[in-house]
Amino acid sequence: MQIKVKTPAKINLCLEVLNVREDGFHNIASIMQTISLYDYLDFEFKQADELKIQLTGNSVDIPYDKKNIVYKAITLFYSTIPDLPVYEIKINIEKNIPVQAGLGGGSANAAGVIWTLNKVLNTNLPEAQIDALCAKLGSDLNVCYHGGTCYAESRGEKVTRIRANYQSGVSIIKPLNLGITAKDGYSMYDGLGFPPKSPVRSQELKNAIIAGMDISDLIYNDLEIAPLEKFKVLSKIKESCPASMMTGSGSAFFVLNEKPVLDLPADEYRIITGLNFVDTGVCEV
Repeated sequence: MQIKVKTPAKINLCLEVLNVREDGFHNIASIMQTISLYDYLDFEFKQADELKIQLTGNSVDIPYDKKNIVYKAITLFYSTIPDLPVYEIKINIEKNIPVQAGLGGGSANAAGVIWTLNKVLNTNLPEAQIDALCAKLGSDLNVCYHGGTCYAESRGEKVTRIRANYQSGVSIIKPLNLGITAKDGYSMYDGLGFPPKSPVRSQELKNAIIAGMDISDLIYNDLEIAPLEKFKVLSKIKESCPASMMTGSGSAFFVLNEKPVLDLPADEYRIITGLNFVDTGVCEV
């Protein structure tokens, strides 16, 4: 059996870091939005005597072994759900979403695995169990799985869909030679020594989205402050396009509603234009 799914990138329209948790993660309040930038996963299932996983793909920036979150998602699904039929599962990953960019590409891929296994293996898991599996693998999977405009709390895995009345075009700007892991992004923020706070900006943005108001002046990201000071390739983006905002822990920035005119060297940055907000998460092609 073969099936192909597309997994969307996300951007953080607002990201407020509230405090550090006892488990080392951070409590956040964030408005996340899926956009029309997709990775594609081609699945092939063959009956087998034991579970076998083979990953291939077009990117040199990700591993194709047990370190890949796609591999981890399969093993988690099988270890959690009893009495599943076993297959030789081959997955080709077509990467279009830049990695270590704050766009949730790896999380979206893992969410695509959970969506596909639930469909192909006829497990019919309730939404709460799907959300629990997503949360075990990462903080952004739940948003990428469900898609649309989402208010994310806790470490990002507690998600509430927002009835959005706001749509926008999106452009992405990503330095070619800089990636930032979530761990490094939050560590840089912690180094600034800000005290705990309550969510304010995200609530204001949420109300504006529901009302269909212009949100261009409300987008915000706590995690942007430290990388802008540390990395010249990022400050150049902000200087060239003041309306841009970093997504997640970076290193990608996004611009709403316009195709940016950028004074940036083409050999140092990848620029993706013509994107839009989408109201869907993982889905079959």
